Amino acid sequence: MLWRRRRARAGARARHATERTTDYIDGRLPLLEGGGLLRKAFPDHWSFLLGEIALYSFVVLLLTGVWLTLFFHPSMTEVVYHGSYRPLEGVRMSAAYESTLDISFEVRGGLLIRQLHHWAALVFLAAIGLHLLRIFFTGAFRRPREVNWLIGVTLFLLALAEGFAGYSLPDDLLSGTGLRIAQGIMLSIPVVGTYVSMFAFGGEFPGEDLIPRLYSLHILLLPGLLLALIAVHLILVFHLKHTQWAGRGRTNRNAVGKPMFPQFIATSGGLFFMVFGVLTLLSGVAQINPVWAYGPYRADVVSTGSQPDWYVGFLEGSLRLVPPWETAVAGHTVMWNVLLPAVVLPGALFAVLYAYPFVERWVSGDRGEHHLCDRPRDNPVRTGLGVAAISCYGVLLAAGGNDVIAHAFRISVNTLTWVFRIAFVLLPPLAFMVTKRICVALQEADRERLTEGEETGEVRQTIAGGYQESHEPLDEERRYVLRARVPAEPPAPAEAEGEVPRARRLRATLSTWYYGDRVVPEEGERESSADELER
Repeated sequence: MLWRRRRARAGARARHATERTTDYIDGRLPLLEGGGLLRKAFPDHWSFLLGEIALYSFVVLLLTGVWLTLFFHPSMTEVVYHGSYRPLEGVRMSAAYESTLDISFEVRGGLLIRQLHHWAALVFLAAIGLHLLRIFFTGAFRRPREVNWLIGVTLFLLALAEGFAGYSLPDDLLSGTGLRIAQGIMLSIPVVGTYVSMFAFGGEFPGEDLIPRLYSLHILLLPGLLLALIAVHLILVFHLKHTQWAGRGRTNRNAVGKPMFPQFIATSGGLFFMVFGVLTLLSGVAQINPVWAYGPYRADVVSTGSQPDWYVGFLEGSLRLVPPWETAVAGHTVMWNVLLPAVVLPGALFAVLYAYPFVERWVSGDRGEHHLCDRPRDNPVRTGLGVAAISCYGVLLAAGGNDVIAHAFRISVNTLTWVFRIAFVLLPPLAFMVTKRICVALQEADRERLTEGEETGEVRQTIAGGYQESHEPLDEERRYVLRARVPAEPPAPAEAEGEVPRARRLRATLSTWYYGDRVVPEEGERESSADELER
């Protein structure tokens, strides 16, 4: 009995101490509010994990990048190599290139970490790109998530700059060729091009200051901006809640999924170790960026068959496709063959990405909040534009290796270049039209499936001698999703065209063109919710 009383008193003291400690911390930090976040629901669809792959690749980048800074020397001072890689013995090179060779051949595990850093950078950018495509095709950028879309596009832009800066640090012949192209792009800017080049390189190319400047950007400024924007992005995800796919029990007013603790944390933690393991496996078995094979950078040498990393390959392709157009104006030469593909094109690309949510809202007239994801077929024009942009990117990426393709298939480089030029003009609008028609056809198939049921594949002969397909009813879940998502048939106009105000008629025309067969309600009206449709 005495032992039980002592244990009860000890338990009471422990509870009292825990309560006091909790009150003390909660009075200074949002402890209890943070505990409530642990029950936040996260959808468990695989497409929502693309952003997490990007996040975990960035974590790997930070870990390996910190390790690499301990051994890398960001200096362009000329030295003579006397390391373990015999083919370069006695060759003059920069201290940056020498330290890269030392990391690869003399530091224990150095080559594995360096390749892990490079692979993580490629996966990081690929995951961000796929994540943006998922958000675009599902309409997850719409109100109230426009700011998060802008942050995501900015993250992609910063990641491109961060990747190019890190790619250029070893000062090998391949990265030096890329820097020479970058200097030509700077010089193509009218009026201020020479000043921009002198500022970036600290003098005439290649100068002595570029590698130290890129190093500061690569390890301080750009990672700091990325960390800050990622933090804001995650805060907005928590605040605005996740989008989700349509289904029974899922509406614009709730979020259905796994609670953050413990289910989602367990799943997400397992994904982190999978990403880390796959990247480590790639780093151990797949060679990437063998700088020793290229040699040190020399301004009078260009590497043969040089190809940049995939994320800047479209710029290389655009530079190769534009004819040698130049214009002399008041004693100044405007190099359109460099300015258009390398300055105007990427500027226009990111301008469109930044402006798209607001342009779509204006064109469609849809100003409501959206927490349910669209299927790509639900918005034929948006999907068509996305596929057209992807086809355009694919043409430019392939054009970036036109010399390698021509050599491999033994065809003329000039002929291949013209093929890519024609494809760049004709393929995007063709992809848009085909994709839009496919989306409309899929909508029609959904309507038939909703009214007639699912085809069983059986064909029966009728008494009259004809043939008839048999159908079976849809299950309740699929029927609910289709009734919530299938666009309705457009109703006949209630007013004569001449009596409708011009602004409203223009808006209706744009909305009908944009959404295909779906009709967007006018201001003051609202769409029927999934619950109302079910009733």
